[in-house]
Amino acid sequence: MKLSKNEYVFSRLPKEKKVSLFDITIVRIGMATSLAQFMLGATLGHRMTFIEAMIATTLGSLVLVFVSFGLGYAGMKESLSTSVLSKMCGFGKIGSMLIGFIISISSLGWFGINISLISQGFVNTVFPNVNLGLITVMTGLFFTILVSFGFNGLSITAKLAVPLFLMVILFVSLKEVFLSPINNFNFSHPNGKLLSIGDAATMVAGLFIVGALITPDISRYCKNDKHVFWMIFSSILVGEFFINGIAILVAHALGTDNVVEIMLHSAGFIGLLTIILSAIKVNDTNLYSSSIHISGFLEAITKRKSNYSVVTIILGLLGTLLSVLGILNYFVDFLSMLGVIFPPIAGVMLVDYYILKTSHKLLDETREKGLLPSDSDIPLIGWSAIISCIFGTVVGITFTFGIPSLNSILVAGIAYWILMKFRKQVE
Repeated sequence: MKLSKNEYVFSRLPKEKKVSLFDITIVRIGMATSLAQFMLGATLGHRMTFIEAMIATTLGSLVLVFVSFGLGYAGMKESLSTSVLSKMCGFGKIGSMLIGFIISISSLGWFGINISLISQGFVNTVFPNVNLGLITVMTGLFFTILVSFGFNGLSITAKLAVPLFLMVILFVSLKEVFLSPINNFNFSHPNGKLLSIGDAATMVAGLFIVGALITPDISRYCKNDKHVFWMIFSSILVGEFFINGIAILVAHALGTDNVVEIMLHSAGFIGLLTIILSAIKVNDTNLYSSSIHISGFLEAITKRKSNYSVVTIILGLLGTLLSVLGILNYFVDFLSMLGVIFPPIAGVMLVDYYILKTSHKLLDETREKGLLPSDSDIPLIGWSAIISCIFGTVVGITFTFGIPSLNSILVAGIAYWILMKFRKQVE
């Protein structure tokens, strides 16, 4: 059964389009198994003890499960995508577009990170005497052109990337972990700059928080709440605990968090090929998603249709510039920022849908008919939601006690509840 995130994006998904648990779980696991996940695990393993890294992984995963299931259940019940659901859950039409805009900016950052990984792989193996900056520019331009003109080969590479990545991870785990003497591991002493459990948990949440936020895009295909739960649980188990756990152990065994070095040391040319194919898979999605969101945002503002190819090329150049400027060196900061920017959005949506229920009457009246509430019933912009998200993000950045990502989601949710109650009293 084929799933398409672009199908019925702005309407309810018909019941006959729902798919099996297996089909939906495979899609979700594909989203959760990425090179970035391995990078995160290597970073945690290099800068924390094994026990600390696993505690951080568990705490960050709990945040992801909370957000994913909360939004995923709503997406399944209403058969709505994240874009439409956010309109009905406090943000309004313009607020929903702003969320898409922020997601596109984060996708641009991931594009730059993956370009850096590929470029480093090339310099370390094929072009050792060529300037890294030049290779980065050439790689970025190459991918930008491929995506902007819709090269069909990208879909083939995406299908190869996930199974190859999993096979290489299994091989690396066997070679560096299970077949290595136990004295190769230094479980109790980190090798790099120390990282607190709270900050590490926020990084874990930050890596997949956009995936958690867009869970309704996938969960609307689920037939019931049990399918939503097992889809999310399986992907967290594979992505966060298997991929992440192996990377933590490998980082302790090899004493490095450089994923390019790890792959080349453990798997040679196949390791390099895995980096390239995995980056192609992710960058195809990142640049495409970013271009779609930015195009829609520009059209809403200018009332004119944007040229998709031109927008893609401009964004590709910006992503390449980020790579040249060394965004990979700020991987930890990038994840930490994602971990406090996106959770507040989820906090507002969850409070609106499950506690305030501002649109439940409209959704209930139209659900059985397979329709959406009238456009005139949806507010233009939800200022309470936007103000609450900004407040939650500021708190997450400013106050470092506990888990920043959890702080930001709780503060945003509470602030939204207070503002909406105050607004109701004033009206």
